[in-house]
Order: sequence, then structure tokens, then C-alpha cells
Amino acid sequence: MVILEKKVAGLSAEALARFVLRARRAAGLGGTVNVLVGRSATLRSLNQRFRGKNVATDVLSFPAEPSTERSGKRRFAGEIAISADIAAQNAVRMGHAARLEVKILVLHGILHLAGFDHEHDNGEMARKEASLRRMLGLPSSLTERAYPRHAPVPLSRTRRMA
Repeated sequence: MVILEKKVAGLSAEALARFVLRARRAAGLGGTVNVLVGRSATLRSLNQRFRGKNVATDVLSFPAEPSTERSGKRRFAGEIAISADIAAQNAVRMGHAARLEVKILVLHGILHLAGFDHEHDNGEMARKEASLRRMLGLPSSLTERAYPRHAPVPLSRTRRMA
């Protein structure tokens, strides 16, 4: 399920839901993912409640509890919350559309739901994210620019989606 609490130019809930499915499959993440695209105030509130940080952030991921089903497959992977406001600011800084920045943040959140942790994995998540970003036709991200040694992909090799 995708909820657009705050609209993003050129992005519908249906289009984002299709992207979530593609990104989830590309990342090898089983189970459904819910996405909320909201205001910075909403993200600040969630960040305060769940992480004890009273500041807005671009993306938060909330993994589901591990499955107790016999098959081991999860039907629900978790939830992602994205600040449309911060996504728009990041998009301006990076020189691409806000709708693409939201997709970049969704991919980042999906990787967190899949168990990646860029703060402690020696660049594994950054490399995986750069690879999937290229596969999904997304432009360079702030994460990639923040950790260039872990994701050495020249900007000129990325494809931009219209």
C-alpha cells in the first residue's frame, strides 16, 4: 500500500506502488512493503517516537518482525516513511526530479528492510544500492555521494528516467 499524504509532482500512488514492487523484487525482498510519503513534520514525529531523535529525516524504515510461518517466508516485509519535503530539497541539490528522489529513498528503505545497514556494513549497502539504482534506471543519490569510496560509479554512467 502506498499513501501519498503529500503529493509529489509527476508521481502517483499507483506508479510508486509499481516501483516498490520492482525494487523489492530486484533487492530480493519477500513480503509486501507499505510506503508513506508525508510531510517533514510527520517524519520528525515518527523519528522522535521510534528513534528518540526530534528531527525530520528523509527516510525511515520499519522492518516487520521475523516470520514464524513454517515456510519462513514473510508476507509483510515492513514499512517505509519518506519526507516529500526533504526529497524535494535533495532533488534540487542533486539536479533531478523529486519523483526520482522519492524512488531513490524507497530503494534505500527497501534495502534496510532487507537487513542492510550502511552505518555498520563497510560499504556493502552502498555498493548494493548503487548497483540496484543503475538497474532500476535511477540517478545518483545522496548516499552514493556521501560514501563515494563504497560506490564508485561515475555520474555520467547513470541513466536518467524521464
